[in-house]
Amino acid sequence: MFWKSVVGKLSLTILLLVSFVLSVLTFFLMQFFETYHIQEAENDMTQMANKISSLVDSDYDVSFIEDATEMLRDPSSRIVIYYANDKQWISETDDAGLGFIDEPWLLHDEEGQNLINRAAIKTSNGFIADNNEIISVGAPLENGGAVFVFKSLDMINETRDQTTKLILLSAGIAILLTTFFAVFLSSRITAPLMKMREAAYNLTRGEFHTKVPVLTRDEIGDLAIEFNRMGNQLNYHIQALRQEKEQLSSIVSSMADGVFTLSRDGEIIVMNPPAKAYLDNWNYEHNKEDNKEKQLPGKLKDALNEVINEEKAVLKESIVQGRNYVMLVTPLYDESYVRGCVAVIRDMTEERRLDKLRKDFIANVSHELRTPISMLQGYSEAIVDNIAETKEEKNELAKIIYEESLRMGRLVNELLDLARMEAGQIQLHVDSVAVQAFVERVVHKFQGLAQENEVELSLDLDIHEQICEMDSDRIEQVLTNLIDNALRHSVKNGKVQVYAKSNADSFHVEVQDDGSGIPEEDLPFVFERFYKADKSRVKKEKQGTGLGLAIARNIIEAHHGKIRVKSKLDIGTTFSFEIPMKHS
Repeated sequence: MFWKSVVGKLSLTILLLVSFVLSVLTFFLMQFFETYHIQEAENDMTQMANKISSLVDSDYDVSFIEDATEMLRDPSSRIVIYYANDKQWISETDDAGLGFIDEPWLLHDEEGQNLINRAAIKTSNGFIADNNEIISVGAPLENGGAVFVFKSLDMINETRDQTTKLILLSAGIAILLTTFFAVFLSSRITAPLMKMREAAYNLTRGEFHTKVPVLTRDEIGDLAIEFNRMGNQLNYHIQALRQEKEQLSSIVSSMADGVFTLSRDGEIIVMNPPAKAYLDNWNYEHNKEDNKEKQLPGKLKDALNEVINEEKAVLKESIVQGRNYVMLVTPLYDESYVRGCVAVIRDMTEERRLDKLRKDFIANVSHELRTPISMLQGYSEAIVDNIAETKEEKNELAKIIYEESLRMGRLVNELLDLARMEAGQIQLHVDSVAVQAFVERVVHKFQGLAQENEVELSLDLDIHEQICEMDSDRIEQVLTNLIDNALRHSVKNGKVQVYAKSNADSFHVEVQDDGSGIPEEDLPFVFERFYKADKSRVKKEKQGTGLGLAIARNIIEAHHGKIRVKSKLDIGTTFSFEIPMKHS
């Protein structure tokens, strides 16, 4: 409503104040003018009576006095000259209300007699005759008698009423003008305040660039300047807070670990994508994925309760869909009150797998070294104790010791080579190599072993680009390992096929055998260290160290290439690798 606004209140205050002042002023003006008109009339009548009494006392001719009196007389008044010999002269008048003043009224009426009796003194008197207010002024004559001036108050009252109307009209106009200017002035004063209110509303909606126009240089202008300064400061601080919040949110969202922020009641306040994935997997595993609200895992609930009760960090482990997770839950304080917790959940599956690989590696190395060392120790003791009696037997034992020492040396060298590769210390000696001649040479050197094992070894070529930039020794090491594995795992009268092709982009080699194959569940691990095929399918003398494929993978990756395997049990295995023609 208008009257509840600042403009309405200020306008009403100004209007009431001005109206009060005008009302008091009008009242006193009306009183003043009412008395003023009567006093002015009495003064005029007194002066006229004095002038006429002076004429009468000057012994002028009676007719002259009467003519002069008629000239001096106010048309609305009536003059009576009462002589000492009880004679009187009464003037004419334009006021019909004074028509009752005549000789009989003077001689016989009580009011007339009172006037004559007071003729000896100058006086004014008011009376009512025929419902008319009459004012009279008398002036005594020196030889007796008096001059009386009569005037009706109707004319004075009419003048007073006109003056009153004029005053009231002026007051009304003043009030109207005051109302207009009060509203105008209030609007002018409050217009900046309205702008500030709109700006404040915009600030609540986050529009911190809103500016209030500075229209004046007074206190309101200063307030507008300070308001704009406040908006700038708010904008600066909000932007800083938003930037910090976005930065924190970005950091939390980009973390590889899952992060939960939980209230005391277990309500999720903040959750990043890895945490959501963990929660979805847990709910899916426990058949709760259809629930509208995801439930917290039991381990996380227990950790939350422990944190709230004990007010210290809690470490828990859980397994979800076969993956190992470690959760570190720490209390979240509001001053000294624990209002929730922060849970950091890390997928430790790879770490656990690597830890197992380290343990398996140590066990495998120990196992692989123990066999040749045991054989070296056993056969050397046989020689020392002269168990071998003949020279042939001693030579046989020495040959076994020599072969086992070579095997142990190869194992150690391959371990060192693999360690250097995985540490990134492999050095490639890249050169331009003619791929067709290279492949033919490597395959040719295995023809003798293939014939010995009664395995057919063939080569198919599809060479469109001859020159490839590579470390020929390392690639030969890879190809040698693949062909050797294929021959060792092939059955009698089996077949090993080597297929090589090249184009402008890559050099591709496949080694395919029709041997025993590799179980499907073992395929992801064939390039791991110490992986070996099922030993029941391979003769002992054909077993390797289990490091060749791991070394091959590192060599191919060092050439920015890829190595793959496909296999089916009792059908065969295909190993392939591909490297770019130009080494970058």
